[in-house]
Parts: sequence; C-alpha cells; structure tokens
Amino acid sequence: MTLKDSFKTMICGHRITQVVILCFFGLCVWSHFPSKQRQRKDTDEKIYLIHSDELIHDRFSDNPEAQIAKGHVQFRHKGATLWCDSAYFYQLSNSVKAFGKVRFKQGDTLTLTCLYADYDGQEQKMAARHKVVLTHRKQVLETDSLNYDRLYNYAYFEEGGTLTDGKDKLVSDWGKYNLDTREAVFYYNVKMRSKDRLIVTDTLYYDTRKSLAHVVGPNSRITSKESVVDTEDAYYDTKTDQAQLFGRSMMTDKQKSIVGDSLYYVKDGDSYGYGNVVYVDKENKNSLVCDELKYNELTGSGYATKRAVLKDFSQSADTLYAHADTIKLFTFNINTDSVYRKVHCFNKVRVYRTDVQAICDSVVFNSQDSCMTMYRDPIVWNDNRQLLGEVIKVYMNDSTIRLANVVGQALSVEQMPDQKHYNQVSSKLMNAYFVDGAMRRSEAIGNVRTIYYPVDDSDSSLIGLNYLETDTMRMFLSKERRLEKIWTCKFQSTMYPMTQIPPMKEKLDVFAWFDDLRPVDKDDIFVWRGKKQGDGLVVGKRHEAPLQRLEE
Repeated sequence: MTLKDSFKTMICGHRITQVVILCFFGLCVWSHFPSKQRQRKDTDEKIYLIHSDELIHDRFSDNPEAQIAKGHVQFRHKGATLWCDSAYFYQLSNSVKAFGKVRFKQGDTLTLTCLYADYDGQEQKMAARHKVVLTHRKQVLETDSLNYDRLYNYAYFEEGGTLTDGKDKLVSDWGKYNLDTREAVFYYNVKMRSKDRLIVTDTLYYDTRKSLAHVVGPNSRITSKESVVDTEDAYYDTKTDQAQLFGRSMMTDKQKSIVGDSLYYVKDGDSYGYGNVVYVDKENKNSLVCDELKYNELTGSGYATKRAVLKDFSQSADTLYAHADTIKLFTFNINTDSVYRKVHCFNKVRVYRTDVQAICDSVVFNSQDSCMTMYRDPIVWNDNRQLLGEVIKVYMNDSTIRLANVVGQALSVEQMPDQKHYNQVSSKLMNAYFVDGAMRRSEAIGNVRTIYYPVDDSDSSLIGLNYLETDTMRMFLSKERRLEKIWTCKFQSTMYPMTQIPPMKEKLDVFAWFDDLRPVDKDDIFVWRGKKQGDGLVVGKRHEAPLQRLEE
C-alpha cells in the first residue's frame, strides 16, 4: 500500500468515525425532545420540562440548583401536565416550584388552578396556594391552601374551603377529598346548603356519587322551612330529600316534635320511627309514645304499635294515658278547610287518669264531631262509679267531656261508702251531660230499673232500699256531684227499710262490678285483664218479621 492509499484510508476512517459520533450525538439529543410517535411510560419518575420561552441556569446565584423557566412553561410527570408563567425546576430533587397562573391537569377528570404550587415528583405531592380551585368531574373544591397527594389520590385543606356539588355547597375549616371514591370529610364549623335545607355540624362525611351526607357529632342541626332536626348521627340524601336519623334525634315542626332511636324519612312522604318514639303536639296538648311508628305526611295516615300510648295533658289536673295494641290515624279532605281525622285504637284498650279509667276492645275518635266511641264490652270508672254497655260514645269540647251516651244494656253502678251496697240504674239508653267536665244531669231511657239507697244527712247512715221501674228518668246533680232532684214519668216504686230488704233484692239481675279489671295507675295500662268467659255482654239481635212473598 502506498502512502497515498494509506492517507485515503485514514481520511475515510476518520469520516466514518465522525459520522458515527454525529449519529450517536443526534440520537442523544433527539431523545431529550418530545415525540408524538413515542410517549414515555408512566413508570418514569422524572419530571420533564416540555416547553419554556426562556431557560436560565446560573450556578453562581443564590439558588444554584434551580433552572429558571419563564414564559409559557409546561412540565409533564407520570401522565399529568403542569402549566405556569414561571418556575424553578430542580432536576436533582425532581421537583418544581410554579408561579403565576398555575394549571395542573390529570387525565380528563381532574384540573387544579392556583397562583403558586410546589410539586415534589419523588413523593408525588403538590402544595397549592392562593385561590386554589380543584375541579374533579362535577365537583369543585375551592380553598386558599390545598395539599394534593397523587399517590393516594387525596386532597386536603386546613385553612377553610368550599366544595360545590351541583346545587349542594359545603363549607368547613378543614377537609379531605378522595378522588378515587369521590368521598369527602369535613371538620369544624361545617355548613352544608342543599335546596332549602341547611346542615350545621362539626363533622360531616359526604359521598358525591350518591349525594349522601353523613352528619356526625353533638349539637348538629338540619334546618328547613318546615322543620328543625337536632341530631348526633344522621344520613341525608340531597337528591331525594330523604333522611335517616339515629341516636335519639329530634325533629321539631312549629308546635310538634318527634324523637326516637331511629327515624326515617323516605320517598312519597312516608316516615318511620323505631325504638321509644315520642311524638308531642304542644298545640293540642297531647303526645304519642310507641316502639314502631309510620306516618305519611301527604295522605295524613299512619299507625303506631308496640307499647303504643296516647297521652293527653290538656287537663290541668292530670294526664290521661291510653294504651292499645295498635293505633291508626286517617285524615280526610287533607289540605282543605274541611279536614278532619279519625283515630282507631285496637285491641285491648286501657285508659287511665286519676279521675277516670276505662277498658274496651277498640276505640274510634272522630275529630269531625269530637266523638270518641268505645266498642265491645266498654267499661268506664269515675271515682266510685262504674258505667258499662254495648257501646259508649263520649263527645268532647276542647278536650273536656260534654256528653256521654251508653247504647244497649246500659248499667250504672255506684259503690256506697260502706263498700257493701250499690246504687244501680239499668236501661236501654243512658245520657250524661257535663258542665266544665263535671256531670250535672243524667237520664235513663227504656226499661229503666233502679236500686237506690237514701242516706240520712245526720249520720250518713243508709235509710233503706228504693226499687223503681219506669220508662224515663232524669237525675240532676250539683257541682259537688250531690243528687239534687229526680224526675220520672209514670213509675212503680217500693221502699224497703234496711232490716226488711228481701233476699236477692239488693242487686239487679244484670248487676256487675268489675273493679278488679280497673287500671290502677299509668303503668297498669300495659297489663290486660279482660272479663272472664261468660261475663261479656251478649248483644241481642233485633227480631225481624218474616218477609211475605206472593206465591207464583
């Protein structure tokens, strides 16, 4: 090989080496620029600077590790993109401090804007400050200081924030939002506005997917135009306006309130209560206690059962207690001026008040005529008097009795002070008229029979026995319930001295004294003691004439 050939070979080899070096350098440089055809995998932990109008790196400045990016700055990290006006880019620590109009976007569902952000790529955490707005699907979280953890997909704020979910808005001092489950929790001075309801509490859990708020903590309150709910544990559905209240929550509506172990307000106006439910109507001065309650505010119908007790405290003297296995409420002409209600109490009804007691199988109260009707062996006691019949009707006037009717096999018995003798009246029908709650006049109509023991005023001894039969009799009483006079039509009467009373004449053949069935106190209404077999009234059927038919 000649010197010329060797020189050519050297030159060609040098060129080949240059080409190889240039190609390698070109590939290295090209690898640092983005390519639409080649996307980096999310497993890459590095933060990449995509674009900036100006990039400065001064190793002799006060911040030598930072690259200063200015003008339309854009970064990318693990599938997320960050834009800002300017930034400090720390490649060694894999972090960014962004300034100006900061915007962070992750996928198609999350966008965050603020005026300053400190992003750590190693821990995947962002500290966003000043006018922070986090938008996730339809939820918008606004605060002045937000910490976002991409690794666990949580957003925190500790200096006050507002979450807007459609028409629902929540405000609190401290909060946390999970972007995976879309559940949020708020603490301290929490307020939630949903439609016409305002929730005030110290702790609230909110599921944005279900629009379900869980109110926790003492002194929590849910307020609306119609009612106020005080609770420590409640679930509220902001879409359906349904609520579940626990922990002896109380709902107050003007003069009415209800409290129970658990209360449910569901669709179509239905409400349910379980566990020592107490309903109080201060306006009408009555209440209802039971272990299971259902009520529909649209139809005005409902029922109460399981140790159901009606209480009436309209009388200043004492409270009236009435118990039945089941109590049902029906409302007619609701939301009109002619509205009225019927209350059905059945079975094993027992009533107690210090001045009056009663038992029967069922009771119906009609507010249209203020009439309470007692069915199937009703018995009423007042002091030392007992009244029974097939049906007893009591007409009220402002919660006080104005008229009482005993229909069918009516029997009135009064026990004398010696507890051995009884004044007795039996008839087909009895009426008692009251003034200011005290009976002032009574009348017996149809087959009237009476046994009466006159009393000597001087020593209160019994004078004798007066037996009387008539068709109609009226008795007039004083305010002190003393007999003033008796009126009767044509009658037959016999007077027997006490020492000459014939055997079997001291009592009518229909006489009955059921003092052992009488409720003795408000707790005794739960203990049913019915008549013994054979003691119940047998209702006689009316005799009907046979139908006359023409022979064909």
